[in-house]
Amino acid sequence: MVKWIVVAVLLFAFVVLALAVRPVLTRLPRLRRAAMALQGRQAEAEALRVSAEALQERAEAMQGQVELTQRRLAVIKAKRGH
Repeated sequence: MVKWIVVAVLLFAFVVLALAVRPVLTRLPRLRRAAMALQGRQAEAEALRVSAEALQERAEAMQGQVELTQRRLAVIKAKRGH
């Protein structure tokens, strides 16, 4: 008799566990797709960050060239007497 009660309690526990796990298992494919999409966006963001850093370096280099050109222009204007 006790054996049947233990078996019934265990069976009931397994049924409750299965009912609790089922919604999670049904969402796993959607969660996986969402995770993959987020990883793709992370890769895109990283590529954009690298591009932005390269663009900033080029802008800084161009700023140096602009300053050099302005100094040369000032020297040329000074030689002409303007």
